[in-house]
Amino acid sequence: MTPSSVHDIRNLSLLGNTGSGKTTLIHALLEAAGVKDAGAAGEGHSLAASLSHLEWNEHWINLLDTPGLPDLVGRALATLAAVETAAIVINAVAGVESGTRRLMAAAEGKCRLLIVNKIDADGADAAAVIAALNASFGRECLPLNLPSADGKAVVDCFFAPDTNAATAFSNVSAAHEAIIDQVIELDEDLMARYLEQGEALEPEQLHAPFEAALRNGHLIPVCFVSAKTGAGVKELLDVLGKLAPDPTEGNPPQFLKGEGATAELIDINPDPQAHALAHVFQISNDPYRGKIALFRVHQGTVAAGSSLFVGDGRKPFKVVHLLRLQGQATTETRLAVPGDLCAVSRIDELHHDAVLHDSHDEDFFHLRPIAYPQPVFGLALITRKASDEQRLGDALARLTDEDPCLEVGYDPRSRRTVVRGLGAQHLKIVLDELSSRWNVELDTEPPAIPYRETITATAEARYRHKKQSGGAGQFGEVALRVEALPRGAGLELADEVKGGAIPVQFMPAVEKGVRQAIAEGALAGYPIHDLRVIVTDGKHHPVDSNEVSFVTAGRHALIDAVLAARPQILEPIVEVQVKIADEYFGNVSAELAIRRGHVTATDSPANGWTVITAAVPMADMDGFEARLKALCAGESKFVVTIGGYEPVTGDVQARLVSEHAQR
Repeated sequence: MTPSSVHDIRNLSLLGNTGSGKTTLIHALLEAAGVKDAGAAGEGHSLAASLSHLEWNEHWINLLDTPGLPDLVGRALATLAAVETAAIVINAVAGVESGTRRLMAAAEGKCRLLIVNKIDADGADAAAVIAALNASFGRECLPLNLPSADGKAVVDCFFAPDTNAATAFSNVSAAHEAIIDQVIELDEDLMARYLEQGEALEPEQLHAPFEAALRNGHLIPVCFVSAKTGAGVKELLDVLGKLAPDPTEGNPPQFLKGEGATAELIDINPDPQAHALAHVFQISNDPYRGKIALFRVHQGTVAAGSSLFVGDGRKPFKVVHLLRLQGQATTETRLAVPGDLCAVSRIDELHHDAVLHDSHDEDFFHLRPIAYPQPVFGLALITRKASDEQRLGDALARLTDEDPCLEVGYDPRSRRTVVRGLGAQHLKIVLDELSSRWNVELDTEPPAIPYRETITATAEARYRHKKQSGGAGQFGEVALRVEALPRGAGLELADEVKGGAIPVQFMPAVEKGVRQAIAEGALAGYPIHDLRVIVTDGKHHPVDSNEVSFVTAGRHALIDAVLAARPQILEPIVEVQVKIADEYFGNVSAELAIRRGHVTATDSPANGWTVITAAVPMADMDGFEARLKALCAGESKFVVTIGGYEPVTGDVQARLVSEHAQR
């Protein structure tokens, strides 16, 4: 079978911390649905998202298994573009972890489902998990079922509640009433009928308001399972089939036409007869099958043999083989309807986030981008063989297409290629892949800290570039003003030149010079951020003026203005979340203080454990992971995310300026 209607399809991304049991759960769901070779299909790649599908009561359910490592969260979040439902899997023993909070926040705007796994494990406390969910995410987190008293089954609290069943905590009647009350709050007629007339409501009557509650976050259902024993697995399949939204019931994807402030929001209709529109949400590079692009059909129909454009490309590609993925296995299919998840292979021009379509009417469509964590940690890469330089470049291009949180750049100071990721483990995985998949042998060294320059005042400058060496000379004069912008605002350019003081054909050259200076820095050689540059005046010569003259004048005018505007060096600050046993709190707090960090919050997610959140300069994070392991005897977890930029101290700024002058 293949889905023939958008209403048959359910798309879910299973997200969760390492150890929550996502892959085991998918294996159990596939096995319960009678999928052959469910083990192979459910295992997938631990370092990338893996797609499986099953059929249950005439519903086609697509399941995306995602990496649980915090450093690979970008590869997990990329799947959200393809689904209506984000299913966050929680370990019943560990409870609500810091990663759970980040995933819940990232999935806001999607219909969210919480799956509490391992209810039969030693130390599992379902009541404590529900309490923690309510404390962290609100009273909208309500159980659709409850673990039985012995933890070997679950008791339905929604479809056909057995009010006499013994449960591990709470009771079925209370859970049932809580769900009904939450759902009917969005339907005044149903609420009046339920409250005033005392009429019992059937699940079918609640379907539309239930979906509405999911869409706006008014309800976050909780289901209990044990993937290991199968307890609650078939009940979860019923929930997915009957209550998870189909592609017409979830929040519609936000497609935009155009870029920047002028971009228009476009309504997408999951109509199989409309123009085909699809979005590539994952790229993988298989050594045998080549590039595989996994995409979601949002509108229209994609058929084997059809032709599709990539973005605003002029030349279409032919869908020679339309593929369905079941873990690592692929089968060909004839048709993909709206809501379908399929793949094509060996199409080189496809890339992550590409929009596929069959009409030039959609040339400039793109999906509203996902907010990914910013890469923080870096390594400079040095090939051991000069002949590997080209291979390294090709390999890094493929890896960045697979991982939206991997960034590749060039450090002009060290003349090294620099790769940045979300943590030490992320970078280790990248190095392993460069070695195993592309056979590139590398040495590494820490890259320079990505300091920035900014200004704290308004200043003006004028610079005249004049050169005469026989024949046509060079002449260009630029006057400009710089103004400080709020932190994180970036760069703004404005033109207030009047009377043709700088001819319009030379304004791009002025901008080029300004941008060169901004990239090179004025004070210590670091890029300049958060300023507005207004070109106010200038002069030109009818014979000697040319582009080179105005590039030079614009560059020097910007440097002079920045140096007069009380420039300041900013350093990157990272937010560190450390989970430790209570007994190590003092030692870890002292270590953070030594590294110029300050604690911003503490939390107790479980008895005997503390989560410390601190802001620490990136420059002082070197060796933190090894030091933390030593302090806590290996019993610790930490996650690092970018936390913005702050001014360096006066002594640090003086040192950086001096080092730049020496270079």
